[in-house]
Amino acid sequence: MPFDPTLATIRFGMGLSPDIALPQSVDDMLARLSGPDEIAARIPISLYYDAYPSPSDFRDATIALNQARGTDGEAAAAEIQAGLREDARNAVANVMKAEFARATHTTDGFRERLTRFWADHFTVRPTVGTTRHLVSSHVEQFIRPHVAGTFADMLSAAVQSPMMVLYLDQQRSMGPNSQSARNNDRGLNENLARELLELHTLGVTGTYTQTDVRELAKLLTGVTANAQRGGYFRPQQAEPGPETVLGVTYGGNEESIDNVIAALRDIAVHPDTAQHLARKLAVHFIAPDPDSALVDTMAQAYLGSGGQLIAMYDVMLASDLAWDSQLQKVKQPFDFVASSMRALAAPLDVIQNATLQEVRRLIQRPLSVMGQVWQNPVGPDGWPEDEESWITPQGMAGRITWAMEVPRALVFDLPDPRDFVYHALGPTPPEPVLFAANAAETIQDGIGIVLASAAFQRR
Repeated sequence: MPFDPTLATIRFGMGLSPDIALPQSVDDMLARLSGPDEIAARIPISLYYDAYPSPSDFRDATIALNQARGTDGEAAAAEIQAGLREDARNAVANVMKAEFARATHTTDGFRERLTRFWADHFTVRPTVGTTRHLVSSHVEQFIRPHVAGTFADMLSAAVQSPMMVLYLDQQRSMGPNSQSARNNDRGLNENLARELLELHTLGVTGTYTQTDVRELAKLLTGVTANAQRGGYFRPQQAEPGPETVLGVTYGGNEESIDNVIAALRDIAVHPDTAQHLARKLAVHFIAPDPDSALVDTMAQAYLGSGGQLIAMYDVMLASDLAWDSQLQKVKQPFDFVASSMRALAAPLDVIQNATLQEVRRLIQRPLSVMGQVWQNPVGPDGWPEDEESWITPQGMAGRITWAMEVPRALVFDLPDPRDFVYHALGPTPPEPVLFAANAAETIQDGIGIVLASAAFQRR
């Protein structure tokens, strides 16, 4: 099937916009992806190690408060701590605004979709509420730079991220024979090793055993993090000696992060990893039950390129199945809201100047009603892909309410629904939606009808 610019923007991007030109070919899409990250430069999000307030800020404030208990300085220390909590709440709103502003105004929608896909693949959750704003900064530093690079680089970065370490309690893992274990009752923690093999690389059907999990867990000891230093390798926690994972032995001399990275690079180009990643990409972008031949071809291209992610994207986008006009996937709430804002051409200054209360009212709370609590997926496997998880009575009520009420708060002069139906759905909208948009009694109703339509919910 021929390349379809409208379908490319809906299925592989963030949705149509009346102000942004459509991609003209697969090569155009991949060239944008491989080029400079223009929207990130235009609308910055702090890297994890630059973000404020940081875990270290809260640690220092807690220490100061504890030291000031019962003294004249207690009130001042408590005020500092309260101020940090308020700063963290504002930081959450700021990163939400930045993410939606990027989605609304990017000319490289495929990059935004891939960033969200890989961030979900390497799911992290804040261990305390005051670090919720750091999830976006984690993605900005450890995931986004690698979406057009090698999976091995992304995997290595994700494993060493403080957010991943703390989320899976890796900082508590100590080699049974390590220096630290002699003076501590903590033992080996297999969480990171298990999720790495089961979710991040080989997949639940991959050819690994419990012995591989345990050996990898031993190899990962030493990978740790804390509020003061962030992520780092601590040899005192590392299990001494060699570990054998999937038949390959690593280490044996000095305990080092290099041994961990060597294992991750091998696992990243394992045939099972290639199959798992290829199928997951095809499920996310094309169909709930993707063609096995396409998955195989994507996996082979990935392995043949030495683990280059763009090789898989190229095969996926070159497939006729990518351009089947039947929309088989349902937009998750973030994508529904973002594509709505994009279709409305919500002005950048309106998004960026929204207050904390407006962000909560217009975006954060509606997302929760739709079933997608901000930065809080239910487990380490991320957000579900099946439409049954999203097309629920409460979820649809949330979408309809948002579609009917929120657009007027984002755009001062709402577009004519007779034009907007084409802005949102492309040159050939379904006849019932076209009729309803033309028959709407008010502009606001017409906009809501288009955004709440079944056609707009799919990609």
